[in-house]
Amino acid sequence: MKKMFKNNYLLILTSVIVIGIVSCTKLDTKLKDPNSEAIQTAGGAPAASSLSQVYNQLNQIVGNGGIYAMSEHTTDELLGPTRGTDWDDFAVWRKLHLHTWDGSHGEINNAWNGLNGALFQTTLLAETSSGQTQAEAKFLRAYFSYIICDAFGQVQHRPATAAVQDLPDVFTRAQATDFIISELEAIIPALPAYTHANRNMANKAAAQFLLAKTYLNKAVFKQDPTKPAGPFTFDAADMNKVIALCNAIIASPALSVSSNYWDNFTWDNGTKSTENIFVRQNSQGINMVWASCMGNHYFMPPDGWNGFTTLADFYNSFEQSDVRRSQSIPGYTSTVGRPAGFLVGQQQGPKDKKVGNPIVDLKDRSGNPLVFTPDVSLFFSTESKGIRTNKYPLDPSEMNNGGWASQNEYVFFRLSDVLLMKAEAILRGGTDPQTALSIVNSIRTKRGVGNLTSVNLATLLAERGRELYLEAWRRNDMIRYGVFNEPVGERPQASDPSKVVFPIPNIALSSNPNLKQNFGY
Repeated sequence: MKKMFKNNYLLILTSVIVIGIVSCTKLDTKLKDPNSEAIQTAGGAPAASSLSQVYNQLNQIVGNGGIYAMSEHTTDELLGPTRGTDWDDFAVWRKLHLHTWDGSHGEINNAWNGLNGALFQTTLLAETSSGQTQAEAKFLRAYFSYIICDAFGQVQHRPATAAVQDLPDVFTRAQATDFIISELEAIIPALPAYTHANRNMANKAAAQFLLAKTYLNKAVFKQDPTKPAGPFTFDAADMNKVIALCNAIIASPALSVSSNYWDNFTWDNGTKSTENIFVRQNSQGINMVWASCMGNHYFMPPDGWNGFTTLADFYNSFEQSDVRRSQSIPGYTSTVGRPAGFLVGQQQGPKDKKVGNPIVDLKDRSGNPLVFTPDVSLFFSTESKGIRTNKYPLDPSEMNNGGWASQNEYVFFRLSDVLLMKAEAILRGGTDPQTALSIVNSIRTKRGVGNLTSVNLATLLAERGRELYLEAWRRNDMIRYGVFNEPVGERPQASDPSKVVFPIPNIALSSNPNLKQNFGY
Protein backbone atom coordinates (compact mmCIF):
# COMPACT_ATOMS: atom_id res chain seq x y z
CA MET A 1 0.00 0.00 0.00
CA LYS A 2 1.36 3.37 -0.96
CA LYS A 3 -0.12 5.39 1.85
CA MET A 4 0.43 4.38 5.44
CA PHE A 5 -1.21 6.12 8.37
CA LYS A 6 -0.71 5.49 12.04
CA ASN A 7 -3.32 6.57 14.52
CA ASN A 8 -1.80 8.56 17.30
CA TYR A 9 -3.59 6.77 20.05
CA LEU A 10 -2.59 3.71 22.04
CA LEU A 11 -4.88 0.83 22.61
CA ILE A 12 -4.39 0.70 26.36
CA LEU A 13 -5.52 -2.75 27.29
CA THR A 14 -5.22 -4.92 30.35
CA SER A 15 -7.21 -8.12 30.00
CA VAL A 16 -5.72 -7.92 26.54
CA ILE A 17 -2.30 -6.33 26.28
CA VAL A 18 -2.52 -5.04 22.77
CA ILE A 19 -0.60 -1.79 22.69
CA GLY A 20 -0.35 -1.13 19.01
CA ILE A 21 -0.58 1.40 16.29
CA VAL A 22 -3.24 0.75 13.69
CA SER A 23 -2.49 1.40 10.05
CA CYS A 24 -5.23 2.81 7.89
CA THR A 25 -4.38 0.63 4.96
CA LYS A 26 -2.33 -2.24 6.26
CA LEU A 27 -3.85 -4.51 8.81
CA ASP A 28 -1.89 -5.63 11.86
CA THR A 29 -3.06 -9.20 12.26
CA LYS A 30 -0.85 -10.11 15.22
CA LEU A 31 -3.16 -11.42 17.90
CA LYS A 32 -2.39 -11.43 21.59
CA ASP A 33 -3.68 -13.60 24.40
CA PRO A 34 -7.08 -12.15 25.34
CA ASN A 35 -6.69 -13.26 28.95
CA SER A 36 -3.27 -11.83 29.74
CA GLU A 37 -3.36 -9.65 32.82
CA ALA A 38 -2.47 -6.17 34.00
CA ILE A 39 0.35 -5.51 36.43
CA GLN A 40 -0.53 -7.11 39.74
CA THR A 41 -0.58 -5.60 43.19
CA ALA A 42 1.36 -7.21 46.01
CA GLY A 43 -1.73 -9.19 46.92
CA GLY A 44 -2.00 -10.72 43.49
CA ALA A 45 -5.00 -8.75 42.17
CA PRO A 46 -4.58 -6.36 39.24
CA ALA A 47 -4.19 -2.69 40.15
CA ALA A 48 -6.92 -0.29 39.04
CA SER A 49 -6.03 2.52 36.66
CA SER A 50 -6.80 6.16 37.35
CA LEU A 51 -10.07 7.63 36.10
CA SER A 52 -8.28 9.54 33.33
CA GLN A 53 -6.60 6.32 32.17
CA VAL A 54 -9.96 4.59 32.09
CA TYR A 55 -11.40 7.41 29.98
CA ASN A 56 -8.48 6.85 27.61
CA GLN A 57 -10.02 3.49 26.76
CA LEU A 58 -12.52 5.46 24.66
CA ASN A 59 -9.73 6.40 22.26
CA GLN A 60 -9.62 2.94 20.76
CA ILE A 61 -13.14 3.23 19.35
CA VAL A 62 -12.27 6.48 17.54
CA GLY A 63 -10.73 5.49 14.21
CA ASN A 64 -11.43 4.01 10.80
CA GLY A 65 -10.95 0.37 11.86
CA GLY A 66 -12.18 -1.94 14.62
CA ILE A 67 -15.67 -1.45 15.98
CA TYR A 68 -16.20 1.67 13.84
CA ALA A 69 -15.55 -0.29 10.64
CA MET A 70 -17.78 -3.10 11.88
CA SER A 71 -20.58 -0.59 12.49
CA GLU A 72 -20.34 1.13 9.09
CA HIS A 73 -18.84 -1.16 6.40
CA THR A 74 -21.48 -3.79 7.15
CA THR A 75 -24.28 -1.38 6.16
CA ASP A 76 -25.56 0.69 3.25
CA GLU A 77 -23.42 3.67 4.26
CA LEU A 78 -19.80 2.69 3.64
CA LEU A 79 -17.59 0.28 1.73
CA GLY A 80 -13.89 -0.15 1.05
CA PRO A 81 -13.20 -0.73 -2.66
CA THR A 82 -9.98 -2.30 -3.88
CA ARG A 83 -8.14 0.12 -6.18
CA GLY A 84 -5.57 -1.91 -8.09
CA THR A 85 -2.94 -2.73 -5.48
CA ASP A 86 -4.43 -0.25 -3.00
CA TRP A 87 -6.75 -1.16 -0.17
CA ASP A 88 -7.11 -4.90 -0.65
CA ASP A 89 -5.74 -5.48 2.87
CA PHE A 90 -6.39 -9.23 2.79
CA ALA A 91 -10.06 -8.48 1.97
CA VAL A 92 -10.88 -7.27 5.49
CA TRP A 93 -13.05 -4.37 4.28
CA ARG A 94 -14.64 -6.41 1.51
CA LYS A 95 -15.61 -9.20 3.90
CA LEU A 96 -17.29 -6.73 6.22
CA HIS A 97 -19.46 -5.31 3.45
CA LEU A 98 -20.25 -8.72 1.98
CA HIS A 99 -21.05 -10.21 5.41
CA THR A 100 -18.56 -13.02 4.80
CA TRP A 101 -16.44 -12.62 7.93
CA ASP A 102 -15.58 -15.43 10.34
CA GLY A 103 -13.87 -15.82 13.69
CA SER A 104 -10.43 -15.11 12.24
CA HIS A 105 -11.24 -11.67 10.81
CA GLY A 106 -8.55 -9.19 11.87
CA GLU A 107 -10.71 -6.15 12.57
CA ILE A 108 -13.20 -8.26 14.54
CA ASN A 109 -10.34 -9.71 16.58
CA ASN A 110 -8.91 -6.26 17.23
CA ALA A 111 -12.26 -4.93 18.35
CA TRP A 112 -12.90 -7.87 20.68
CA ASN A 113 -9.49 -7.59 22.28
CA GLY A 114 -9.64 -3.85 22.73
CA LEU A 115 -13.19 -3.69 24.01
CA ASN A 116 -12.67 -6.51 26.51
CA GLY A 117 -9.48 -4.90 27.75
CA ALA A 118 -11.40 -1.67 28.26
CA LEU A 119 -14.19 -3.53 30.03
CA PHE A 120 -11.70 -5.09 32.44
CA GLN A 121 -10.09 -1.72 33.21
CA THR A 122 -13.44 -0.06 33.86
CA THR A 123 -14.49 -2.94 36.11
CA LEU A 124 -11.35 -2.62 38.23
CA LEU A 125 -12.07 1.04 38.90
CA ALA A 126 -15.84 0.64 39.17
CA GLU A 127 -15.45 -1.97 41.91
CA THR A 128 -12.59 -0.38 43.88
CA SER A 129 -13.58 3.32 43.95
CA SER A 130 -16.41 5.34 45.46
CA GLY A 131 -18.47 8.47 44.96
CA GLN A 132 -18.53 10.24 41.61
CA THR A 133 -15.38 8.44 40.44
CA GLN A 134 -17.19 5.14 40.84
CA ALA A 135 -20.28 6.49 39.07
CA GLU A 136 -18.19 7.62 36.10
CA ALA A 137 -16.32 4.31 35.97
CA LYS A 138 -19.62 2.43 36.05
CA PHE A 139 -20.95 4.57 33.21
CA LEU A 140 -17.90 3.66 31.13
CA ARG A 141 -18.29 0.00 32.07
CA ALA A 142 -21.93 0.14 30.96
CA TYR A 143 -20.91 1.81 27.69
CA PHE A 144 -18.29 -0.79 26.82
CA SER A 145 -20.68 -3.55 27.93
CA TYR A 146 -23.31 -2.12 25.59
CA ILE A 147 -20.94 -2.06 22.61
CA ILE A 148 -19.81 -5.65 23.26
CA CYS A 149 -23.37 -6.84 23.87
CA ASP A 150 -24.53 -5.23 20.65
CA ALA A 151 -21.65 -6.53 18.53
CA PHE A 152 -20.84 -9.92 20.01
CA GLY A 153 -23.93 -11.00 21.98
CA GLN A 154 -21.87 -12.10 25.01
CA VAL A 155 -20.15 -10.01 27.66
CA GLN A 156 -17.30 -11.26 29.81
CA HIS A 157 -17.11 -10.25 33.45
CA ARG A 158 -14.39 -10.80 36.01
CA PRO A 159 -14.74 -9.11 39.43
CA ALA A 160 -11.92 -6.85 40.53
CA THR A 161 -11.20 -9.22 43.43
CA ALA A 162 -10.81 -12.31 41.22
CA ALA A 163 -7.55 -14.18 41.31
CA VAL A 164 -5.23 -13.69 38.37
CA GLN A 165 -5.76 -17.20 37.06
CA ASP A 166 -9.56 -16.98 37.17
CA LEU A 167 -11.27 -16.88 33.80
CA PRO A 168 -14.04 -14.35 33.20
CA ASP A 169 -17.63 -15.41 33.64
CA VAL A 170 -19.86 -14.74 30.63
CA PHE A 171 -23.18 -12.92 30.58
CA THR A 172 -25.61 -13.96 27.86
CA ARG A 173 -26.96 -11.10 25.78
CA ALA A 174 -30.14 -11.03 27.85
CA GLN A 175 -28.19 -11.06 31.12
CA ALA A 176 -25.86 -8.35 29.88
CA THR A 177 -28.85 -6.20 28.95
CA ASP A 178 -30.28 -6.50 32.45
CA PHE A 179 -26.86 -5.68 33.92
CA ILE A 180 -26.45 -2.55 31.76
CA ILE A 181 -29.92 -1.31 32.67
CA SER A 182 -29.41 -1.85 36.41
CA GLU A 183 -25.95 -0.26 36.30
CA LEU A 184 -27.18 2.88 34.56
CA GLU A 185 -30.34 3.26 36.63
CA ALA A 186 -28.26 3.07 39.80
CA ILE A 187 -25.68 5.71 38.80
CA ILE A 188 -27.78 8.38 37.08
CA PRO A 189 -28.62 10.14 40.39
CA ALA A 190 -24.91 10.29 41.25
CA LEU A 191 -23.78 11.86 37.99
CA PRO A 192 -23.64 15.62 37.42
CA ALA A 193 -26.24 17.32 35.26
CA TYR A 194 -25.12 17.97 31.70
CA THR A 195 -23.31 21.21 31.03
CA HIS A 196 -21.37 22.19 27.96
CA ALA A 197 -18.21 22.01 30.05
CA ASN A 198 -18.70 18.35 31.04
CA ARG A 199 -19.57 17.02 27.58
CA ASN A 200 -16.31 14.99 27.60
CA MET A 201 -17.13 13.09 30.78
CA ALA A 202 -19.88 10.93 32.17
CA ASN A 203 -22.88 13.14 32.87
CA LYS A 204 -26.52 12.58 33.61
CA ALA A 205 -27.68 13.17 30.03
CA ALA A 206 -25.05 10.78 28.64
CA ALA A 207 -26.18 8.03 31.01
CA GLN A 208 -29.85 8.70 30.18
CA PHE A 209 -28.97 8.52 26.48
CA LEU A 210 -27.25 5.14 26.86
CA LEU A 211 -30.11 3.82 28.99
CA ALA A 212 -32.65 4.95 26.39
CA LYS A 213 -30.59 3.28 23.67
CA THR A 214 -30.55 0.05 25.71
CA TYR A 215 -34.31 0.05 26.24
CA LEU A 216 -34.84 0.81 22.54
CA ASN A 217 -32.75 -2.24 21.61
CA LYS A 218 -33.98 -4.46 24.44
CA ALA A 219 -36.20 -6.51 22.11
CA VAL A 220 -33.16 -7.21 19.91
CA PHE A 221 -30.88 -8.09 22.79
CA LYS A 222 -33.47 -10.32 24.47
CA GLN A 223 -34.24 -12.18 21.24
CA ASP A 224 -33.85 -15.95 21.02
CA PRO A 225 -30.14 -16.32 20.11
CA THR A 226 -31.02 -18.93 17.50
CA LYS A 227 -33.17 -16.31 15.74
CA PRO A 228 -31.02 -13.21 16.21
CA ALA A 229 -32.44 -11.28 13.24
CA GLY A 230 -35.99 -11.34 14.60
CA PRO A 231 -38.77 -10.60 14.08
CA PHE A 232 -38.64 -8.55 17.28
CA THR A 233 -41.44 -7.68 19.67
CA PHE A 234 -41.09 -4.23 21.21
CA ASP A 235 -42.78 -3.86 24.59
CA ALA A 236 -44.78 -0.66 25.06
CA ALA A 237 -43.45 -0.33 28.61
CA ASP A 238 -39.89 -0.31 27.28
CA MET A 239 -40.83 2.30 24.69
CA ASN A 240 -42.33 4.48 27.41
CA LYS A 241 -39.04 4.20 29.29
CA VAL A 242 -37.27 5.44 26.15
CA ILE A 243 -39.65 8.38 25.89
CA ALA A 244 -39.26 9.34 29.56
CA LEU A 245 -35.47 9.24 29.34
CA CYS A 246 -35.45 11.23 26.11
CA ASN A 247 -37.79 13.81 27.61
CA ALA A 248 -35.47 14.21 30.59
CA ILE A 249 -32.58 14.98 28.21
CA ILE A 250 -34.66 17.29 26.02
CA ALA A 251 -35.67 19.28 29.11
CA SER A 252 -32.06 20.34 29.73
CA PRO A 253 -31.71 24.09 29.18
CA ALA A 254 -28.11 23.50 28.10
CA LEU A 255 -29.10 21.47 25.02
CA SER A 256 -30.80 22.35 21.75
CA VAL A 257 -30.60 21.08 18.18
CA SER A 258 -27.88 23.02 16.39
CA SER A 259 -29.27 25.41 13.79
CA ASN A 260 -26.25 24.62 11.59
CA TYR A 261 -25.80 20.87 11.21
CA TRP A 262 -22.06 21.18 10.56
CA ASP A 263 -21.46 23.02 13.83
CA ASN A 264 -21.62 19.55 15.37
CA PHE A 265 -18.58 18.28 13.44
CA THR A 266 -16.24 21.04 12.22
CA TRP A 267 -12.91 21.85 13.86
CA ASP A 268 -14.67 24.31 16.20
CA ASN A 269 -17.53 21.98 17.18
CA GLY A 270 -16.35 22.16 20.78
CA THR A 271 -17.57 25.74 20.98
CA LYS A 272 -20.28 25.84 18.30
CA SER A 273 -22.34 22.70 18.84
CA THR A 274 -25.38 23.07 21.10
CA GLU A 275 -26.37 19.41 20.95
CA ASN A 276 -23.30 17.23 21.50
CA ILE A 277 -23.89 15.34 24.75
CA PHE A 278 -20.83 13.10 25.04
CA VAL A 279 -17.63 13.61 23.08
CA ARG A 280 -13.91 12.90 23.02
CA GLN A 281 -11.62 15.89 22.59
CA ASN A 282 -8.45 16.20 20.52
CA SER A 283 -6.57 17.13 23.69
CA GLN A 284 -7.55 13.75 25.16
CA GLY A 285 -5.42 11.79 22.72
CA ILE A 286 -7.60 11.53 19.62
CA ASN A 287 -7.67 13.33 16.32
CA MET A 288 -10.09 13.27 13.42
CA VAL A 289 -7.61 13.22 10.54
CA TRP A 290 -8.70 9.69 9.69
CA ALA A 291 -12.30 10.79 9.09
CA SER A 292 -11.16 13.10 6.27
CA CYS A 293 -8.27 11.09 4.91
CA MET A 294 -10.05 7.74 4.63
CA GLY A 295 -11.91 8.99 1.55
CA ASN A 296 -9.91 11.96 0.28
CA HIS A 297 -7.81 11.46 -2.85
CA TYR A 298 -4.04 11.34 -2.53
CA PHE A 299 -3.83 14.88 -3.96
CA MET A 300 -6.22 16.36 -1.40
CA PRO A 301 -4.80 17.88 1.79
CA PRO A 302 -3.87 16.55 4.20
CA ASP A 303 -2.47 13.48 2.42
CA GLY A 304 -5.67 11.59 1.60
CA TRP A 305 -5.64 7.79 1.51
CA ASN A 306 -8.20 7.49 -1.36
CA GLY A 307 -10.04 4.71 0.40
CA PHE A 308 -13.61 4.36 1.58
CA THR A 309 -16.74 5.55 -0.21
CA THR A 310 -20.46 5.77 0.41
CA LEU A 311 -22.97 3.91 -1.75
CA ALA A 312 -24.86 5.63 -4.55
CA ASP A 313 -28.26 4.57 -3.23
CA PHE A 314 -27.50 6.04 0.16
CA TYR A 315 -26.28 9.30 -1.37
CA ASN A 316 -29.41 9.48 -3.52
CA SER A 317 -31.63 9.20 -0.43
CA PHE A 318 -30.80 12.85 0.35
CA GLU A 319 -32.75 15.71 -1.19
CA GLN A 320 -30.59 18.17 -3.08
CA SER A 321 -31.36 20.97 -0.63
CA ASP A 322 -30.40 18.88 2.40
CA VAL A 323 -27.42 20.56 4.08
CA ARG A 324 -26.42 17.18 5.48
CA ARG A 325 -25.72 16.05 1.92
CA SER A 326 -23.39 18.92 1.05
CA GLN A 327 -22.70 22.41 2.31
CA SER A 328 -20.01 25.01 1.78
CA ILE A 329 -18.35 25.97 5.06
CA PRO A 330 -17.17 29.57 5.52
CA GLY A 331 -13.40 29.73 5.96
CA TYR A 332 -13.08 26.14 4.77
CA THR A 333 -14.51 25.48 1.31
CA SER A 334 -12.91 28.55 -0.25
CA THR A 335 -9.43 27.56 0.99
CA VAL A 336 -9.59 23.75 0.85
CA GLY A 337 -11.76 23.42 -2.25
CA ARG A 338 -14.38 20.99 -0.99
CA PRO A 339 -17.65 21.16 0.96
CA ALA A 340 -18.67 19.31 4.07
CA GLY A 341 -20.70 16.17 3.44
CA PHE A 342 -20.37 14.07 0.29
CA LEU A 343 -17.82 14.65 -2.47
CA VAL A 344 -18.91 13.81 -6.02
CA GLY A 345 -18.04 15.14 -9.48
CA GLN A 346 -15.02 17.23 -10.43
CA GLN A 347 -12.86 17.75 -7.36
CA GLN A 348 -11.04 20.92 -6.49
CA GLY A 349 -8.26 21.71 -4.09
CA PRO A 350 -5.32 24.04 -3.46
CA LYS A 351 -2.57 23.86 -6.05
CA ASP A 352 0.24 21.47 -5.07
CA LYS A 353 -1.91 20.29 -2.14
CA LYS A 354 -0.88 23.32 -0.07
CA VAL A 355 -3.61 25.30 1.67
CA GLY A 356 -3.15 28.96 0.79
CA ASN A 357 -2.44 28.32 -2.87
CA PRO A 358 -5.12 29.04 -5.51
CA ILE A 359 -7.96 26.54 -5.81
CA VAL A 360 -7.69 24.50 -9.02
CA ASP A 361 -9.44 21.55 -10.64
CA LEU A 362 -7.61 18.46 -9.45
CA LYS A 363 -6.26 15.68 -11.63
CA ASP A 364 -5.65 12.02 -10.87
CA ARG A 365 -2.24 10.34 -10.92
CA SER A 366 -2.46 9.87 -14.70
CA GLY A 367 -3.18 13.54 -15.33
CA ASN A 368 -6.88 13.10 -16.06
CA PRO A 369 -9.57 15.28 -14.40
CA LEU A 370 -10.29 13.93 -10.91
CA VAL A 371 -14.01 13.23 -11.08
CA PHE A 372 -15.55 11.17 -8.28
CA THR A 373 -18.23 8.98 -9.84
CA PRO A 374 -21.11 7.13 -8.11
CA ASP A 375 -20.19 3.76 -9.63
CA VAL A 376 -17.77 1.76 -7.51
CA SER A 377 -16.67 -1.87 -7.18
CA LEU A 378 -15.52 -3.72 -4.11
CA PHE A 379 -13.18 -5.80 -6.24
CA PHE A 380 -11.75 -3.35 -8.74
CA SER A 381 -12.08 0.42 -8.85
CA THR A 382 -9.96 3.15 -10.33
CA GLU A 383 -8.75 5.95 -8.10
CA SER A 384 -11.74 8.17 -9.01
CA LYS A 385 -14.55 5.67 -8.40
CA GLY A 386 -16.92 6.23 -5.53
CA ILE A 387 -18.59 9.12 -3.69
CA ARG A 388 -16.43 10.21 -0.77
CA THR A 389 -17.39 11.51 2.67
CA ASN A 390 -16.26 14.54 4.67
CA LYS A 391 -18.09 14.35 8.01
CA TYR A 392 -15.46 16.07 10.19
CA PRO A 393 -13.97 19.01 8.21
CA LEU A 394 -10.50 19.77 9.56
CA ASP A 395 -9.12 23.19 10.49
CA PRO A 396 -7.65 24.61 7.24
CA SER A 397 -4.92 26.40 9.19
CA GLU A 398 -3.62 23.03 10.40
CA MET A 399 -3.79 21.07 7.14
CA ASN A 400 -0.32 21.95 5.87
CA ASN A 401 0.99 20.35 9.06
CA GLY A 402 -1.07 17.18 8.57
CA GLY A 403 -4.19 18.33 10.42
CA TRP A 404 -3.14 16.72 13.70
CA ALA A 405 -3.83 19.83 15.76
CA SER A 406 -7.32 20.32 14.34
CA GLN A 407 -9.63 20.45 17.34
CA ASN A 408 -12.60 18.43 16.04
CA GLU A 409 -14.28 16.55 18.86
CA TYR A 410 -15.51 13.04 18.10
CA VAL A 411 -19.22 12.77 18.86
CA PHE A 412 -20.53 9.71 20.67
CA PHE A 413 -24.01 10.98 21.66
CA ARG A 414 -26.01 14.00 20.51
CA LEU A 415 -29.46 15.48 20.92
CA SER A 416 -30.79 14.82 17.41
CA ASP A 417 -30.42 11.09 18.07
CA VAL A 418 -32.40 11.57 21.28
CA LEU A 419 -35.26 13.14 19.34
CA LEU A 420 -35.24 10.39 16.73
CA MET A 421 -35.16 7.70 19.44
CA LYS A 422 -38.23 9.31 20.98
CA ALA A 423 -40.01 9.39 17.63
CA GLU A 424 -39.23 5.72 17.08
CA ALA A 425 -40.45 4.76 20.55
CA ILE A 426 -43.76 6.52 19.81
CA LEU A 427 -44.12 4.59 16.54
CA ARG A 428 -43.35 1.34 18.38
CA GLY A 429 -46.18 1.78 20.88
CA GLY A 430 -45.05 4.39 23.39
CA THR A 431 -47.21 7.39 24.25
CA ASP A 432 -46.41 11.10 24.39
CA PRO A 433 -48.24 14.35 23.56
CA GLN A 434 -45.82 14.91 20.70
CA THR A 435 -46.16 12.96 17.48
CA ALA A 436 -43.33 11.20 15.70
CA LEU A 437 -44.07 13.32 12.64
CA SER A 438 -43.68 16.63 14.47
CA ILE A 439 -40.40 15.47 16.00
CA VAL A 440 -38.92 14.39 12.68
CA ASN A 441 -40.03 17.59 10.96
CA SER A 442 -38.52 19.73 13.72
CA ILE A 443 -35.12 18.31 12.72
CA ARG A 444 -35.72 18.37 8.96
CA THR A 445 -36.63 22.07 9.08
CA LYS A 446 -33.18 22.86 10.45
CA ARG A 447 -31.55 20.72 7.77
CA GLY A 448 -32.98 22.67 4.86
CA VAL A 449 -35.61 20.18 3.73
CA GLY A 450 -39.39 20.36 3.70
CA ASN A 451 -41.75 18.71 6.12
CA LEU A 452 -42.92 15.15 5.65
CA THR A 453 -46.66 14.59 5.52
CA SER A 454 -46.43 11.25 7.32
CA VAL A 455 -43.82 9.08 8.97
CA ASN A 456 -43.58 5.34 9.48
CA LEU A 457 -40.73 3.09 10.53
CA ALA A 458 -39.27 2.91 7.03
CA THR A 459 -39.18 6.68 6.61
CA LEU A 460 -37.81 7.08 10.12
CA LEU A 461 -34.95 4.68 9.41
CA ALA A 462 -34.13 6.68 6.29
CA GLU A 463 -34.17 9.88 8.32
CA ARG A 464 -31.89 8.36 10.94
CA GLY A 465 -29.49 7.51 8.13
CA ARG A 466 -29.47 11.05 6.79
CA GLU A 467 -29.05 12.62 10.21
CA LEU A 468 -26.60 10.19 11.80
CA TYR A 469 -24.53 8.79 8.92
CA LEU A 470 -20.97 7.79 9.81
CA GLU A 471 -21.70 8.14 13.53
CA ALA A 472 -21.40 4.37 14.08
CA TRP A 473 -25.13 3.73 14.66
CA ARG A 474 -26.16 2.40 11.24
CA ARG A 475 -25.58 -1.31 11.87
CA ASN A 476 -27.42 -1.07 15.18
CA ASP A 477 -30.32 0.71 13.50
CA MET A 478 -30.61 -1.62 10.51
CA ILE A 479 -30.71 -4.68 12.77
CA ARG A 480 -33.44 -3.17 14.96
CA TYR A 481 -35.48 -2.32 11.85
CA GLY A 482 -35.05 -5.84 10.46
CA VAL A 483 -33.20 -4.88 7.26
CA PHE A 484 -29.55 -5.51 8.10
CA ASN A 485 -29.36 -8.71 6.05
CA GLU A 486 -31.11 -7.36 2.98
CA PRO A 487 -29.13 -6.78 -0.25
CA VAL A 488 -27.45 -3.41 -0.69
CA GLY A 489 -25.17 -1.99 -3.36
CA GLU A 490 -22.20 -4.31 -3.97
CA ARG A 491 -23.92 -7.03 -1.90
CA PRO A 492 -26.62 -8.34 -4.24
CA GLN A 493 -27.67 -11.30 -2.09
CA ALA A 494 -29.25 -11.33 1.35
CA SER A 495 -26.87 -12.47 4.06
CA ASP A 496 -27.47 -15.16 6.65
CA PRO A 497 -29.51 -13.94 9.65
CA SER A 498 -26.70 -15.04 11.99
CA LYS A 499 -24.61 -12.10 10.72
CA VAL A 500 -26.53 -9.65 12.91
CA VAL A 501 -24.09 -10.76 15.64
CA PHE A 502 -20.36 -11.05 15.07
CA PRO A 503 -18.52 -14.28 15.91
CA ILE A 504 -16.51 -14.69 19.06
CA PRO A 505 -12.92 -14.68 17.75
CA ASN A 506 -11.34 -18.11 17.53
CA ILE A 507 -8.45 -17.19 19.79
CA ALA A 508 -10.86 -15.99 22.49
CA LEU A 509 -12.75 -19.29 22.40
CA SER A 510 -9.54 -21.20 22.88
CA SER A 511 -8.48 -19.12 25.88
CA ASN A 512 -11.78 -18.93 27.78
CA PRO A 513 -13.94 -22.07 27.72
CA ASN A 514 -16.78 -20.11 29.34
CA LEU A 515 -17.33 -18.49 25.94
CA LYS A 516 -19.44 -20.34 23.39
CA GLN A 517 -19.51 -19.53 19.69
CA ASN A 518 -22.55 -17.61 18.52
CA PHE A 519 -25.30 -19.31 16.57
CA GLY A 520 -24.55 -19.78 12.89
CA TYR A 521 -20.74 -19.73 13.11
